[in-house]
Amino acid sequence: MDRNKLDPTLTKYVGSILAVALNIALVLGILGYFGIQTASFAALLAGAGVAIGAAWSGMLGNFAAGAFMLILRPFKVGDFVSVGGITGTVHELGLFATTIVTPDNVMTLVGNGKVFGDVIQNFSSLPARRVERTAQLAAGVDPIDAIERLRAAVARIPNVLETPAPEVSLLDINLLGTVIAVRPYCHTDHYWQVYFDTNEAIVRTAKEAGWPAPTPVALHRVQQLTA
Repeated sequence: MDRNKLDPTLTKYVGSILAVALNIALVLGILGYFGIQTASFAALLAGAGVAIGAAWSGMLGNFAAGAFMLILRPFKVGDFVSVGGITGTVHELGLFATTIVTPDNVMTLVGNGKVFGDVIQNFSSLPARRVERTAQLAAGVDPIDAIERLRAAVARIPNVLETPAPEVSLLDINLLGTVIAVRPYCHTDHYWQVYFDTNEAIVRTAKEAGWPAPTPVALHRVQQLTA
């Protein structure tokens, strides 16, 4: 299967099923060879299977969810996902659990039943992912000029996509001044690199332009007293 470049998940499932089936056939064949009646043994095995299935209902639920994952394919090995409250890269799709490597390099197992019972986010399914950053400007800074400067700075960041183009727009106005939304797009593999480089680009642009640091505006409340 590996030589034919089949999906590793499919290879694992098929290999596990064949191994169990062949082991059962081997045991029954050996018993039959020595003249032992296997009919009663098969009935005993079926009864034991029912008892084990009742005791391991949760495990069987994970197994059934794993089978559905193989058919529906919401994600594959190597995808960056958020499943069962865990975010990370899919390391392995097992019969009962999915192994996730979190961004801080922790191997985490999530039961397949929990995977299908919760929200699944696949960050690798689309070619582009948007980075969300903001730049708070002081009251005296021209936001139109700032937008042009930041747009040019973001476009020079490595791995920022030209299509969709980076979004640099006036987001909000508050007591400190104006807030600029800085939203470049990149592939999910470069997300954190673009995220941190965008922060550096905002700081560098502010320093080169000589923008003052935002400071709160003092508000004075005048109350008129009447006689």
